[in-house]
Amino acid sequence: MEQSRFSYGNNQNASFNYQKLDSDSPRSINGDFSFAGAADRRFAFSRQSSFHQPSPVPEAQLHTPISISDSAKPFLSRTTSSIDIPPNFYSYDKVESFSDESKGLDGKFSIFSFILFVLRSARSGNKQIRKLFVLISLNVAYSSAELCIGLFSGRVGLVSDAFHLTFGCGLLTFSLFAMATSRRKPDRLYTYGYKRLEVLSAFTNALFLLFLSFSLAVEALHAFIQDEAEHKHYLIVSAVTNLLVNLIGVWFFRNYARINLVYRNAEDMNYHSVCLHVLADSIRSAGLILASWLLALGVKNAEVLCLGLVSVTVFMLVMPLFKATGGVLLEMTPPRIPPSALSKCRRQVTGLENISEVSQARFWELVPGHVIGSISLQVRKGIDDRPILQYVHNLYHDMGVQDLTVQVDYT
Repeated sequence: MEQSRFSYGNNQNASFNYQKLDSDSPRSINGDFSFAGAADRRFAFSRQSSFHQPSPVPEAQLHTPISISDSAKPFLSRTTSSIDIPPNFYSYDKVESFSDESKGLDGKFSIFSFILFVLRSARSGNKQIRKLFVLISLNVAYSSAELCIGLFSGRVGLVSDAFHLTFGCGLLTFSLFAMATSRRKPDRLYTYGYKRLEVLSAFTNALFLLFLSFSLAVEALHAFIQDEAEHKHYLIVSAVTNLLVNLIGVWFFRNYARINLVYRNAEDMNYHSVCLHVLADSIRSAGLILASWLLALGVKNAEVLCLGLVSVTVFMLVMPLFKATGGVLLEMTPPRIPPSALSKCRRQVTGLENISEVSQARFWELVPGHVIGSISLQVRKGIDDRPILQYVHNLYHDMGVQDLTVQVDYT
């Protein structure tokens, strides 16, 4: 059985160019193939299943780019495809200099290099990166002041709240790092680029907010059992200041304040997670202010009621983001492509003449808005497979699959 593997990009009018290579074609030692006019094109590779036996098919009927050498060493051949990488996928507009500035992360990691990287990102990044940097700076200044006041005054509640804000600043810093790093170009280690780092950052923020919701519920239960609400009145000043700081962050990311936001790219997920982070902290501070006011009016169990309401609200706000980011990281079938459509396409491909079997059909999202698929076909040997491959590519492209890899087995 012979096998070949073809990779297609996002081009509806795709054409297939097959070129047979000689054994003395130029290659670089590090494995990079360099030839003119193909710096931004995808490659299709194929390997013959046996390199020691002559091909049973006449050379004129071979449609796969296989070159047979007399030597015992396996030979890997290559063809070029006229299908370009989808434009504007990596969003490198006006950030060419950023790649040179961030090369320091390729070496040994250190705290100093990380701080320099964050500062350079805030200086050369877009408006959202600069806004997030300002928000982190305000939170760090406030949490440091709160920690100092709590230590000198002996207020355990202030110290606890300061540590909570510090941990939140760490997550926001990770979001800033993801925003900056995702703008880097693909390299040999991360061939798809760094876009998925923003999805991971959004998932981390969502996980933290779910933990915050659970901790608020436990705190409400503890207040109901122990009735310790009286000694927390001094937190009203801290809650008001924290609310003002977080409202600045809500204003910065107000365009992403919707619950069921439609994610068109990875940046939307990360910006939405930052907005939900500061919004959840704002709701928490507002709940504490409301609880203190109700307790001053003599309402019993006001803190239990307010903290429970805040816990439920945060959970409902964060759960859609948690499901969306978890689905992308687990490589779930894209939600915007219904399973019935995938089944219909598979039946149409199976019904083609000269195709005996369709297997290993897998589809997932690299990041929101970029769907990748792979499919394996059993094709009769000796036929012209190019019309079949063109039809399969167009079929799945119309369904919304940007990158499709087709593995053809000849039987």
